[in-house]
Amino acid sequence: MKPRALLAVLGTLCASAVHAQSAGSSIIGVGWVRVMPQDSSKPLTIVAPGALAGPVPNTGSSLESADTLGLTYTRFLTDHIAAELVLGVPPRFRLNGAQALAPVGELGSARQWSPGVVFKYFFGDADSAFRPFVGAGLSYIWYSDVRLTGGFQRAVSVTVTRTANPDLRTEAKVDSKWAPVLNVGAAYQIDRHWGALLSVSYLPLKTRAHLRTYGTPVGTVESQSDLKINPIVGMLAVTYRF
Repeated sequence: MKPRALLAVLGTLCASAVHAQSAGSSIIGVGWVRVMPQDSSKPLTIVAPGALAGPVPNTGSSLESADTLGLTYTRFLTDHIAAELVLGVPPRFRLNGAQALAPVGELGSARQWSPGVVFKYFFGDADSAFRPFVGAGLSYIWYSDVRLTGGFQRAVSVTVTRTANPDLRTEAKVDSKWAPVLNVGAAYQIDRHWGALLSVSYLPLKTRAHLRTYGTPVGTVESQSDLKINPIVGMLAVTYRF
């Protein structure tokens, strides 16, 4: 083979290797994640004791958006199909009062853990620098470090005993849930190793918050509220292929 032809072949191979996202490739990503709840809630409902059971009128809540650090590990199973593990530093979500609870302001907060696995289909050739994708997967979501504010503690006290009893104590927990993940986005490979990722995910998510209020004249009062969170999750990340 002539030297000029050999150089042309080598140049083609190198160009393909620079951007290749092909079967066997692994990519890690680190970046900014914005979680934007599209939320609504049902009224706080007392479930026990039976004498107090029923919804508390005009009680609602809303969740603030939160920012955190996201981590991804992507493994290409074929030139077009990849499996991605999604992790992140659990963001703290703040719950604010709505309707009759609006004057209370912040009701409480909790950290959300939501690791997930997403299978993606990448369009374009394996050696394309820019590759849009669509994906679907599953996330397991649970909550830790649930805190209620003093303002909400007093509001619950008034609701249960009709007086602001400082001796009452309310604790809360939130149910863990599985949620489907729908995902779209694009990856851009800058050179052999470095790239960028932009993705948007939607998680249809409903859960339930459980409250227990201790020290009332009728004993422990249990209440709950159903929350529809349905977050849209945006991620902008730097990626490294190896």
